[in-house]
Amino acid sequence: MKESYWGYWLITLGVFIIIIMMLISNVTTKNTQDYYLIKEVTEASMVDAVNYGYYREYGELKIDREKFIESFFRRFSENVSLNTYKIEFYGLYEAPPKVSVKVTSNSGSFIVAGDQTTFDIVNKVDAILELSGTNE
Repeated sequence: MKESYWGYWLITLGVFIIIIMMLISNVTTKNTQDYYLIKEVTEASMVDAVNYGYYREYGELKIDREKFIESFFRRFSENVSLNTYKIEFYGLYEAPPKVSVKVTSNSGSFIVAGDQTTFDIVNKVDAILELSGTNE
């Protein structure tokens, strides 16, 4: 009988460890996906927001701030629900084009052994749009 209790405790411990690993895996996978999504959306939105009239006249890149923000929200909301994210723009410069985006995701709360724990993951992306090549 004593050996069967050890078997029950071993199975219970295994199930508990699997549950903890699934929770941690879910948070880290979501973080990686969010980072690459933010990076790709920021890059595409900066290209969408290039002011081509200014570029033709002065030969320098310049982005339109409002167009960038609109494009970023449109592209980001096509992939995720905006209800679980808080998006902040800081360091947004039109010329030379530089953007800093901070996205905070609410991954929910977990109750483990009576303690409620929340994970708010913050991703920060700084992007600079450069012109490659020369006009000679």
